[in-house]
Amino acid sequence: MNIHEYQAKMILRQYGIPTSTGVVILKREDIDRLIDELNADLYVVKAQIHAGGRGKAGGVKVVKEKDLAKKAAHAMFGINLVTPQTSAEGQKVQRIYVEAGCDIGQEYYFSAVFNRSKSKITFITSTEGGVDIEEVAHSNPEKIIEVTVDPAIGMKPFYQREIAYRLGFKGEQIKQMMQIVESTYKAFVETDANQIEINPLITKTDGSLLALDAKINFDDNALFKHPNILGLRDEDEENVLETKAATAGISYVKMEGNIGCMVNGAGLAMATMDIIKLYGAQPANFLDVGGGADRERVSEAFKIILSDSGVQGILVNIFGGIMRCDIIAEGIIAAVKEIGITVPLVVRLAGTNFELGRDILKNSGLKIIAASDLGDAAEKIVAALQ
Repeated sequence: MNIHEYQAKMILRQYGIPTSTGVVILKREDIDRLIDELNADLYVVKAQIHAGGRGKAGGVKVVKEKDLAKKAAHAMFGINLVTPQTSAEGQKVQRIYVEAGCDIGQEYYFSAVFNRSKSKITFITSTEGGVDIEEVAHSNPEKIIEVTVDPAIGMKPFYQREIAYRLGFKGEQIKQMMQIVESTYKAFVETDANQIEINPLITKTDGSLLALDAKINFDDNALFKHPNILGLRDEDEENVLETKAATAGISYVKMEGNIGCMVNGAGLAMATMDIIKLYGAQPANFLDVGGGADRERVSEAFKIILSDSGVQGILVNIFGGIMRCDIIAEGIIAAVKEIGITVPLVVRLAGTNFELGRDILKNSGLKIIAASDLGDAAEKIVAALQ
């Protein structure tokens, strides 16, 4: 789960990490009043969306006067902001954060991520801050600093010193950076984060460090332990179908293709999407109904798939283990009759009671195309669309 910049800064401040101060605007009619409450020599108006690249897209404006800040906020509120990390339609700006600006000495990149290849927390830092870290890693990989923390010993001062020294800090800045590293690690562990990113982390003209921007991503599977963090969720920033699927207990990710997929098991779902691409088409989604899906969940999965206007055909690929193929077949028939599916539907069943499931589909009288294996299923759904 992602949260907005101003929410991330709120969490960082709770752990003692210095951040800039500002006001959050949730309604257009509050713009003038809230900006009047903020007194600064420099105003930074920031669109709050769950996507990077806001600055290049016009989602960050720096002005010197309060009236200009109001004007920028009014112009920004409600627009569809298109960045490299949004769809072509962009993301509607429904929240704005206006904060006090400051003079910047130097910008750094600083983040903590869960390193899945090592099953450890890794700090990724660089003296090249304020820019896309992916570009730095591509063009100047030697400027990427990685420090991985051994969970058996936890965060120790030598980790903190290594990061501070390798970033080139001196004197009092070393102590400040060590404190930021320690606090970030503590925040990461205690909130079950997947990533905490500060880009840029800056030095001000007086030499002190400040988190100028912040991003935090949390592990969805741990949110039940953190109702306060779950309360920060902004469903307007999430795909409507993905939110609906999550409520129904279905793993769903919207994609850009035209073949809807309904599969049980994440690995099988990935293989299904791969073979659709192998046969020259594009999957419209990742959808895992889970190992114990019943008729109701199968029906709900169809509804979610068909809510995507880009879907022109559906491929069902089920391997029956805990889930019996005859129950799935009955769920498919019930869904087709209830929803009235008008796009081509190809079904491949294997595993427990697959013969019975095939017979149920065959004798249903519905226009369901049966497939013998995964390759046959992909070939038939692509052919049906053509």
